[in-house]
Formats: sequence, C-alpha cells, structure tokens
Amino acid sequence: MEDTEETGAGRTGAGLTGKERSTRVFLRPTATPLPLGFLALGFATFLFAGLQLGWLQPYEGRLVALAVLLLTVPLQLLASVLGFLCRDPGAGTAMGLLAGTWAAAAGATALTPPGSHSDALGLALLASAVALLVAAAADTGKLLAAAVVTLSAVRFAVTGIAELTASSAWESAAGVTGLVLAALACYAALAFLLENSLGRAVLPVLRKEPAGEEPGVRPRL
Repeated sequence: MEDTEETGAGRTGAGLTGKERSTRVFLRPTATPLPLGFLALGFATFLFAGLQLGWLQPYEGRLVALAVLLLTVPLQLLASVLGFLCRDPGAGTAMGLLAGTWAAAAGATALTPPGSHSDALGLALLASAVALLVAAAADTGKLLAAAVVTLSAVRFAVTGIAELTASSAWESAAGVTGLVLAALACYAALAFLLENSLGRAVLPVLRKEPAGEEPGVRPRL
C-alpha cells in the first residue's frame, strides 16, 4: 500500500485547489495451499503405511523418516504459512499440526531401533489427534478439507494406540487407515486444484455457501 500526493486544479465545478491525498491498494492474489499440503500428507501416510503393513523392511524405516522430513514437513509448513496469509486459520492450523506431527513421527522412527515402539510417540500421536479434531471442527466451510483432517486424526490415534500396545493388529489397522487417508488426500488435492484453476467446482468439494466477502479481499480458499 502506498500514499501519493496530487497537486493541481480541483476536479469539481467549485474549482477546488490544493493537495489531494489518495491511497492505492495493491492486491497480490494467493492460490489455495490445500493441494500442496494434502499431497504432502498423502506421500507421508503412504510411506508409513508401507512400513506398518510389512511392504517395507523395518530397517528401511530410517529412509522413510528421512523422506518425510525432507519433503512432507517443509511443504506442510509452507502450506501452513500460506494458509494464515490467505486468511484461512483453519487450513493454517491444520497444516501446522500435521507438519509437527509428521516431524515427531519421523524423528522417532529415525532415532529408535528398527521395528520398535515408543510410548512417548504414542502419547504424542494421541495428543495430535485431539488437536486435529479441534481444527477440523472449527473449519465448517470446507467439508472435504475437514474430512481429510478428521481422517488424519483417526490415523494418528490408531497409530498412537499401536505404539502404546505394540499390537500387530493395531499396527495393521493403522496401515490400512493410512492408505485410505492417502487416497482421500489425493482426491481432495485434485478437487481443490481443479476448482482453483478453473474457478468452479469440477469434483465435489462439499463446500458450504460462502460467507459475505469484504471489498478487495479474495474469496475464501
């Protein structure tokens, strides 16, 4: 935003003279960060599901953790910042929580022996699940996005129980939930990408009627 001064004859019939101060507002539209965050989520949950379902050997857990730390965590942190900049606290909060949770899960996987379980990680995942449910409950405008965040909470809760109980059944349930979450996250990313690119919903996003818009402010994400 900048202020400019204009000097000269007035623009009305009364012949006003003097200095007129005008304000120019520059708008820089920002695209929705949800597709980026959801694709990063799908990447992480799919890799960890592969570990939990036995598709990958336990010693490969450190490689999975490294991949998630290098790709998912920074991308979701970026999506979180963009969400707040776009005046969408629901998206910003959810993406920030997801980034932190994946960082904790990846760090624990990298630092503990392959195939082991951690009570501390289990409690952290359960706490994250509760926090994500709060974020999902507060974001009532985009039901598809809320569904992804809610399923993420379920995925972390089931994984947390698996960590606390060291149960193979809960481990398998967490892996299956992770695969379902990966599919839903990819669908949501595609749906929001198409909507943002074409200006209309191509795939169902379950969006409620938009609230009133402020002048000069971009539509809700």
